Amino acid sequence: MIGRLRGLVLELSDEEALIEVGGVGYIVRCGVRTLANMPELGAEVIVHIESVTREDGTRLFGFLTKDERQAFVSLQGVQGVGPKAALAVLDIMTPMELAQAVASDDKTKVGRASGVGPKLAQRIVIELKGKPLTAAGVFEPIGYSPATVTTLKPSINGESVAALMGLGMSEQQSRQAVDVALKDLGPEAELAAVIRASLKALGR
Repeated sequence: MIGRLRGLVLELSDEEALIEVGGVGYIVRCGVRTLANMPELGAEVIVHIESVTREDGTRLFGFLTKDERQAFVSLQGVQGVGPKAALAVLDIMTPMELAQAVASDDKTKVGRASGVGPKLAQRIVIELKGKPLTAAGVFEPIGYSPATVTTLKPSINGESVAALMGLGMSEQQSRQAVDVALKDLGPEAELAAVIRASLKALGR
């Protein structure tokens, strides 16, 4: 079982990275956040791996942190959540943000993930309570309580800009890229699609 890869980034696509380790190229499926934070081609990277075996074979899913890998594993422990849905959730929130959403029963935020409907979002929030969402185990945000959670629903535009800024982009760059993406995709586009299109607009 592969748990970690340390090698060179040979190729990056919308969904995968090709990592060369000891002359062998491993195709690793990654989420939007992971791909956006990959180093430049030819640079060394350490990727934490979770192997998923299905009838059509074994796929490697990669993450840049142990916390993301643990959250991915815990998400797949929820009935009805497969690798695609688990990646979609981690595309729009960090493990800490997911822990906060679970703690506050915020199924609306979880439901913004691509392909995750209201019923599945509710199941995720319910079944993840008390489950480990970080490599250190169950994560309880210090000083955090459901009463402190805002009830305002952020717009796709604002959430997309915030996500890009979290990936190291300036606010001006983020807003310009999101504007371009929304013009192409329309205001009803899903958050993950907007982030992906914005990154393309930025030439990432």
